[in-house]
Amino acid sequence: MSMRYLFALLVLCFPAIGSNSGELDGPAILARATAAAGGVHWADAKSLILEGRAEYWGTEGSAPKSRSDSYMMYREFDPSRTLAHGADGKIRIISSNNGNVIWTVGFDGETTWNEKGVIPKAEADIFWANNMGFGIIRQADKPGFKAERVADGAQGRHGLYLVRLTDPKGGVTLFGIDRQSYAIRTMAFMTPRGWHERHYDDFVRLKNPDWLQARTVTLFYNGVKANTVYWRTVKVNAAIAPDIFKVPAELSAPE
Repeated sequence: MSMRYLFALLVLCFPAIGSNSGELDGPAILARATAAAGGVHWADAKSLILEGRAEYWGTEGSAPKSRSDSYMMYREFDPSRTLAHGADGKIRIISSNNGNVIWTVGFDGETTWNEKGVIPKAEADIFWANNMGFGIIRQADKPGFKAERVADGAQGRHGLYLVRLTDPKGGVTLFGIDRQSYAIRTMAFMTPRGWHERHYDDFVRLKNPDWLQARTVTLFYNGVKANTVYWRTVKVNAAIAPDIFKVPAELSAPE
């Protein structure tokens, strides 16, 4: 049993751990969130494949501007991740409708690319800074990370513990942890695009491995809803073909 999972089990049993006053502090709350998410199975996952659908809104109007009936995410995790809001490991997202790719983006560990070609690093860094952030919570108990409890919040009827997690490079992410179930219900951070929030809901628990999965995630920028993804299937630690992440041969590098 890993030390991080043992600590998560201990704080579930002893509520006062992490604070002289009996109140849970930031590290204890995140340890409980890890245990609720699946413990070591979740924290040390090697890969994740998610399949679902998505809706997209614009900055004006209340109706969705477009939809994709197939939204795929392939993820290989970096166990040594230290940067909250940058690319790590490997990732590929494919958004399609009626069999036609609307857009795609990939990162093979070094190069970022989309359906138009390889993206220059400076531009790619901005893209990932606008989008990456959730997975850093898996590293919260490692050296160099700081978890601080701040004023509590809520998501709808769900009371939340709010914990500000700072990575070793100074990147800050605010996580909202359900006060009852310890599910991770929100996360938020500042991006080049503005203040970004994600709300997670419709949770299901998988078996073998133990894994708590949100089936809906809604993204907001500066308070305005941008898109919602509805996940239908989840595969944890499944093998992913290396070509999924590679830049297709027909896409040329930038000049």
